[in-house]
Amino acid sequence: MTPPTRADWTIRDAATQADPRAAYDRMREHCPVAHDTAGHWTLFRHADVRAVLLDHTQFSNRVSQHVSVPNGMDPPEHGPFRHLIEPYFSEQRVAWFRPLCRAIADDLAQPLQGRDAVDIMADFALPFALRAQCAFMGWPQSLQQRLQDWIQRSHQARFAQDRPALAQLAAAFDAMIDEQLAQRRQSAAAQEADITSELMRSRVNGRPLSDAEMASILRNWTVGEVGTLAAAIGIIAHYLADNAALQQRLRAQPEQLYYANDEIQRMHNPLLENRRRATCPVELGGRQIGQDEQVVINWVAANRDPRVFAEPDCFRWGRNPQDNLLYGAGIHVCPGAPMARMELVEVMDSLLQHSHTLQPVAGRPVLPARYPASGYAQVWLTGF
Repeated sequence: MTPPTRADWTIRDAATQADPRAAYDRMREHCPVAHDTAGHWTLFRHADVRAVLLDHTQFSNRVSQHVSVPNGMDPPEHGPFRHLIEPYFSEQRVAWFRPLCRAIADDLAQPLQGRDAVDIMADFALPFALRAQCAFMGWPQSLQQRLQDWIQRSHQARFAQDRPALAQLAAAFDAMIDEQLAQRRQSAAAQEADITSELMRSRVNGRPLSDAEMASILRNWTVGEVGTLAAAIGIIAHYLADNAALQQRLRAQPEQLYYANDEIQRMHNPLLENRRRATCPVELGGRQIGQDEQVVINWVAANRDPRVFAEPDCFRWGRNPQDNLLYGAGIHVCPGAPMARMELVEVMDSLLQHSHTLQPVAGRPVLPARYPASGYAQVWLTGF
């Protein structure tokens, strides 16, 4: 019998959680393909991550027994579902949502003016993400608190590896979705009113979507988007507060936010990881990965790899955008990237226009977010 592979690290230890980016950087340089205490393999180098992203034959996205549309699907099943959801993030859809997105950002930014200190995460980033996603989906704003509570409890359960709690949370989210679907089925007027209703009328392979498929899509569009969008706002705001010249340049030239936002997030990715499953024995970085073993992509470390990004901690204009894995690569590249980029441009421009010189609050250092989140739990700023 082959002896079990020794664990190289654990993501949950106190040192890693105290300074996650530094810990991931160390792993990338000293153990780039690492076996963890859960029995998974984590990839930290850009080249290894990109190789896995582009090889859906040896690395499957089907890592769970639960329905996951379309991220948990492989070809040929993946294609029709991907084709179904892409129009929801089209240029026309982005243009439709832009003014509403800006109105939400301005409504949240205006009350910050004149305050001595603001926790960007609690007072701006998370409220914006929740309101924007409810507005996009056509859900009542009263769902915001339930979604926020669900996300917080989900993070706690994942950190604790509490499987019974995770199962209960999955059922609770499905119940929220069931409520929204039932309301629309009972109201003929609502059937034409919003994106959730539109999704209910969609067909794939000539048939309607099942409730489980719709719940999976809506979960990805809400829970996943809320967490990463809020994290991105905090990451960008914190970086600009520490870099006054760039902040002023973007305040004067907001069209440059499209590039600047991506480059800042390259240095600190708001999404920590995704998973794949090896379909056969494979070697990566000199390590032997067995069939059906899970491979974890660490986006944060990969996008800070000095083999690809010279001086990775430095903001640089003109880096090759094809190297930035912020939204992934390959057939599973994030379909919502155009919408996310627009949202971040509008929300950051609003924050800059409603402030004069963002600065960190003395004596209140940022608090890193705890696994499985990325970014910050608290970011105290002044200058409004």
